[in-house]
Parts: sequence; structure tokens; C-alpha cells
Amino acid sequence: MTDHEWPTVKLCRRFAVLWVVGIAVLLSFDTVAASNAAVSLNNAANRDNLSVPRWLYLGTGGAAIGASAMLASFVTDRQYITYLHERTYDITLRSVVRTGTVLGARLLGVGTLCYIVVSGLMGPQIPTVSGAVILVFAGARAGLTIVAYTVGNPWPILNPWRTICEMLPSHGRHYPARIGKWPAVVGFLGLVWFETTTAINDRPALLAGGILAYSVVTVAGGVVFGSDDWFSKADPVSVTFRYYGSVAPLQRTERGLALRPPGFGLPTSRLVDGLDDIAFLIALVWELTFTGFVTTTQGARLVETIVGVGLPPLAVYLTIFVGGYVAFVGAYLVAARQSRALVETYLTSRSLARRFAPPLLAIAAGYHLAHYFGFLVSLFPSLLEVVTSPFTPPANPVVLTLPGWFEGLNIVFVLVGHLLAIWLAHAIAYETFASRLVAIRSQYPFIVVMIGYTVISLWLISLPTTSPAFL
Repeated sequence: MTDHEWPTVKLCRRFAVLWVVGIAVLLSFDTVAASNAAVSLNNAANRDNLSVPRWLYLGTGGAAIGASAMLASFVTDRQYITYLHERTYDITLRSVVRTGTVLGARLLGVGTLCYIVVSGLMGPQIPTVSGAVILVFAGARAGLTIVAYTVGNPWPILNPWRTICEMLPSHGRHYPARIGKWPAVVGFLGLVWFETTTAINDRPALLAGGILAYSVVTVAGGVVFGSDDWFSKADPVSVTFRYYGSVAPLQRTERGLALRPPGFGLPTSRLVDGLDDIAFLIALVWELTFTGFVTTTQGARLVETIVGVGLPPLAVYLTIFVGGYVAFVGAYLVAARQSRALVETYLTSRSLARRFAPPLLAIAAGYHLAHYFGFLVSLFPSLLEVVTSPFTPPANPVVLTLPGWFEGLNIVFVLVGHLLAIWLAHAIAYETFASRLVAIRSQYPFIVVMIGYTVISLWLISLPTTSPAFL
């Protein structure tokens, strides 16, 4: 397949340039702020703000470029790089332990799903004491996802919908291969949009209703197309956990578990097969950027200004949401084309885009940890109360107030994720190209894009939050 058969690149490139220039102009007038998931819960856990000076943004880009130069200059032994990424420590589990763990986890997953629905519909409609809201946002959105990329992915055995599907007769219809993971991409973006633009964080009954509707669609899809195809390609929650879990140091094997440094299995994982995979990985990076922007003072002011002209608020948010996502995708596709032009390889830009996409997961994981770690710590007492006393809501829920220095950890999380992404790109380049010089040069366009993603992330997470306008 030639580059001429990839018509979306030119359109995405032009759109990306226009959108980025427009946002850059808007951001130049004032500061912005970041959000951490449920706005109402965050308001209960106010934190001090840490302003990030301009030199830090410049230093971030310089650190990334410097790290890349160090890798290119000092770590050029191909066999050593391969050794580092292929070395694992196997952890063998007895069959009885594996069977008992899987059964217990599946029962826990189904029981938790039932509790969330019942608690959301019949329990207290106050978000800070609702077991449904605490478990979904603090427990799953924050805690379980953090476990997925820092330890190992527990979702395959916890997934309640898959457990239910495997208990029902399957129709066994063939899943259309041509649509790939695009249903998961659309579904993931739809979930982010629903979370951002509705009162789902404040209304436990709405949250329970949404989860109930999602359950019907997911179980129906699993029954019709089979659990394996549906949960590996179409279900956005399962695909999200699978991607995040690929960064984790613990990976499941036929014998049990394998331990290796975080993300070191990505260069040889063949995790990305097409543009649909790339689109999903970039969606993981973009979703927190979008949430961060619309919950800033500048973002709220921008929305208010445009709505004042006469446009509907949701149309404004949709334009920012879709426009920013297309810009992020376009920037990455442009980097792939520039990399191919720079090294003059026989590989197509699409092939290079697939090969260099896995490092984006390290950036997404670092950004997610920066957004949700403090959120999880703040609400951990409430989460613990829900877990230990699920049917007795606390009269006065405890929410921790984080000290100002805690915000500095977020910068560390983003930088660590970014530097890991650079190393992974370096390893992929050496696996792809025989020439060391070509391997070094091929990374540059992708590193530039990674620097852009990271600088935006640092800017957003370091500034104060505000409620989104009209939402």
C-alpha cells in the first residue's frame, strides 16, 4: 500500500495546523487550568495550585530532546536493547490458585455491577456519599485504571459483562473484520463526551441508568458476536484496559505471569495493526486534554464568548472536542510522513505510524496518573468506607485535602511517562531499521509530536480548575 492510498493524511494535516494555531492564539491571552474526572467530587477535594513557569515548559522540551540525544549517542548496541526488552521473569501459578482467583474475581465483578446499579437508583442522590459514584469514578476510573498500567491488567477477569455473556448462549455471528476497532474508538469518545457534558457526576440515578443502558448494549454485542471478538475489538472499556495493561510490568502468560520493566514489551507486542488502533491510542491522550481545557478559566470564557454570539453550548463543546481530536491525530500522521521522508525508507508512512504508536501509551499512562492519582488519594477514605460498609452511607464523608507540594508529583508523572515513551520509540527504531543512523533519524518527527503532547499536558495539570460553562 502506498502513501497515495492514505487520503486522510492531507485533510488531517491541514485541519491540525488551523486548529492548533487557533487554540494557541486563544491560550496566549490568559492561563488555563486542568480537571481531574468528576468535577463535583474534585470541588469536595480542593487542593492548592502550583504555577508552572515558562522555563519549565522549555525545560521539558529540552529534557525530552536531550534524553533522545543521549539514547541515540550512548545506547546503540542493538543486541543490548533487544536483551533488555525480551528479558522476563516468569511467575508460575498453580492451577487451583488460578481457578480460584478467576472465579472470585468474576463474582466480585458481577456483584459490584449489581451494587452500582441498585445503589445509584435507590441509594442517596448525593455524589460524595453515593456508593455508585465513588466506585465508578474513584474506584474504576481512577484506581482500577492506575492498577492496570502500574501493576497488571485485572479487567479480563473482573469484567462483569463478559462473565454474563459467557453464561448465555452465543449466536456466533461473524464480527466484520473491516470495521476493526472503530466501534471501540467511537464508543470511547462517546463515553468521554457523555461524562463531560452531562450531570452524571452529580446524579447517581443518571449514572446507574447510563451503566444499565451500556450493560444492555454490551451484553447484546457479546452474545451476538461472541465474547472474544466483542470485548477485544468493540467494547471501549475492555479495549481501554487492554491498552493500559500493556504498559504494566506484570503480563499474563500461559504459565502464569511474566515480570519485566514497565512498557518494555511494547516494541515487540504488535499491539497496533491499523489506523483504528492509532486512533484509539491518541483518544486516550486527547480525552484528558479536552477535559482539562473545558474546565479552565480560559476554556469557560471561550465557550461563553462563542455562545454569546448565538451558537448552542453543546455545539461549541462538540467543535472543540472533535476539532482537537482531529488535530492530535493529524499531528501524529504528519509525523509519520515526515519520518518516512527523512529516512527515505521503503516502508510506507502508514507502516511507520503503526510501529511508532505504542509509545503513546506511556504518555497516556503518565498523563492519566497525573490527573487521577491526587483524585484517588483525596477520595480514598470515602472509597474505603464504601468497600467496607457498602449499605451504610457515611453521614460525614472524609475527603482529604492535598498539600501544595503534591501537585509537583503530577509533573513527575508526566515527565516519566514521556521519557519512557522516548526510550520505547528508540527501541522500536532500532528494531525497524538496520542502519543506526537511519534508526536515530526516524525518531525525530515522532519525538517532536510527543514533546507537544507533553508540554500541553504539563500546562493543563499545573493550573487551577473551574466549573465548565453551561454544563
